Amino acid sequence: MSFDPTRHQMLPTRAFADFKLGEVFRAPSRTMTEGVFAAFQTASGDNHPIHYDRAYLQRLGHRDLMAHGYQTLIQAAIGACPLAHEMGEALIGFIAQSSRFLAPVYCGDTLYPAFEIKGLEAQTTTGVMTLRVTIHNQDGVLVVEGEQQYLMRL
Repeated sequence: MSFDPTRHQMLPTRAFADFKLGEVFRAPSRTMTEGVFAAFQTASGDNHPIHYDRAYLQRLGHRDLMAHGYQTLIQAAIGACPLAHEMGEALIGFIAQSSRFLAPVYCGDTLYPAFEIKGLEAQTTTGVMTLRVTIHNQDGVLVVEGEQQYLMRL
């Protein structure tokens, strides 16, 4: 039996028409460690002390390093959850993002991203999937909410 890399997949793929409004997909939880903070600072070049200077943060009344909004938002990458794997090769690309940052995220917090299908707009040869994105922390606080849109082949 020979190996076929095109058949190597985590989950069965689904066509655009097979997805349903209201379906929810969850990404694994992730704790915002000092390593995540360091990696984000390196990648982004953001050197504001609110993200790395504990004495500065303490003077402002914060309990620890505060995550940048984008550092929190990247936890909502669909590639980390089953949805992207179910989209498979039908996924063309990420086309829109909006978000609101509702509460601070600190070093040591654990985040729980979820994606709910809110829209499925079929076009001629492609479709747009709209997702409501939420990220809660370990205390159940909603820290981010927003919307993402993905272009898919029909």
